[in-house]
Amino acid sequence: MAQDQKGKQEKPQAPSRAQRRRRQWAITGGIIVIAAAAVGYFAYRAVAELPGALMPDLGNMHIQTLGEPHVAYNSDPPTSGPHMPYIAPWGIHTEPVAKELQVHNLEDKGVMVQYNCPSGCPDLVEKLKVIVQRYKDEVILAPYPGMKSRIALTAWTRIDTFDEFDEGRITRFIKAYRGIDHHKGSE
Repeated sequence: MAQDQKGKQEKPQAPSRAQRRRRQWAITGGIIVIAAAAVGYFAYRAVAELPGALMPDLGNMHIQTLGEPHVAYNSDPPTSGPHMPYIAPWGIHTEPVAKELQVHNLEDKGVMVQYNCPSGCPDLVEKLKVIVQRYKDEVILAPYPGMKSRIALTAWTRIDTFDEFDEGRITRFIKAYRGIDHHKGSE
């Protein structure tokens, strides 16, 4: 503390009201900038690291029969577009699920795990079953003859295709997309 001419100590001068207000605004502004940067960073990382390729959304129009003409799907297996007004049962299927049916499962929170083994692949099917059986609903395992890859994972507007079994990749895809409802109100 400084001393005045008579040897008495002077009290330090308190910041003015305007100075306190500026300091408070500077601190608040700094906190807001840091918080916004953190939220932006984590939002970017979440989107940037989502599994599978993003496909354009073809909408959610209902068709009444499997043979009804509709716009062509933009992926194989499909990831969105025209579909039946009901879903396939969740779980393990030994026969292929019609494209127009599986798309509704994707819209209704589901993930499809499909395989193509022209010569048979009981070991692969057994490994895929073990994964799919972990989920009571919202996941389907089914064969998909004729697709280019051996394994395909689909969710609404997302697809991941590969040839070698990868439990981590499959589980990550299911965890990322299972349980997300994609109804848009245009049914």
